[in-house]
Amino acid sequence: MDRDSIGILFRAAVEGDDAAAWKSLVEGLSPLVWSVVRAHGLRDADAQEVYQTTWFRLAQNLTRIREPDRVGAWLASTARNECIKVIRAARRVSPSGDPEMFDRVVDDRTPEQALIDSEDAERERERARAAWQAFQELGESCQRLLRLLTTSPPFSYQEVSATLGIAVGSIGPIRQRCLRRLRGLMGKRGFQ
Repeated sequence: MDRDSIGILFRAAVEGDDAAAWKSLVEGLSPLVWSVVRAHGLRDADAQEVYQTTWFRLAQNLTRIREPDRVGAWLASTARNECIKVIRAARRVSPSGDPEMFDRVVDDRTPEQALIDSEDAERERERARAAWQAFQELGESCQRLLRLLTTSPPFSYQEVSATLGIAVGSIGPIRQRCLRRLRGLMGKRGFQ
């Protein structure tokens, strides 16, 4: 398709609202647009998108085309620019090998609430650290008893009795003394 026939078809399509001229123009220039798009090595979906966007841009700019015989050059330039936009946008995307990253919940808390929550979490960590230190100061027998009673699922009193060699009836009172001692050690660290 030469430049003169392109200009004639373009004028007929735009000024005469000639559907047959539009069809001929699109059929005649589509190979040019596709050649530009394919030269940029886009994925098929992106190439289709650029092809359609190029023709859409022409429809948007019909009244701004000053040289109808150069519509082919205008389409090629527009297709190239649209390809570059797609390539640049793809560079900004950083795909991750971690599929769970996309499933993470977006934090919609206010900055103040996030700060309060982080301070609460820090207090809980300090409390857990103090509890663990206090637990390590308990005697060996208290540590063993509390460990058995806090397992999941917990040991029955009969199992604790068999494991530690203490009477079933003594387990509750010993447990109370151990917990009281643990609370006292926590209190020395400033925790209730």
